[in-house]
Amino acid sequence: VQLVESGGGSVQAGGSLRLSCAPSGFTFDDYAVGWFRQAPGKDHEGVACLSIPDTRTFYADSVKGRFTVFSDNAKNTVYLQMNSLKAEDTAVYYCGSVGPGYDFRRLPKPLEYNLWGRGVQVTVSS
Repeated sequence: VQLVESGGGSVQAGGSLRLSCAPSGFTFDDYAVGWFRQAPGKDHEGVACLSIPDTRTFYADSVKGRFTVFSDNAKNTVYLQMNSLKAEDTAVYYCGSVGPGYDFRRLPKPLEYNLWGRGVQVTVSS
């Protein structure tokens, strides 16, 4: 089983990108799926999370109002729509998932996911 991310790239400040995360070998039906990032020289930072069964979402303060996490259950895919990108959003973005039994009442920390993708680079130039 694995997670496969796509959609990274380079964009100018103010632009938009959409990241995708799809599972291989299982489905997201009863999962929480989220995104976190690591900028050069910094620790991993939680960005957003979607609890798929009840559609609750959680966001880091730094991305609220700019990023949206959502799913297309028919495609078994979770997306991160990133608008109004800033240079400080530059990082490797990872998708993470955790299965049935989780109980998130806040944005999960990266280590609370038990499966990570390999990450995609997002570069925002000012």
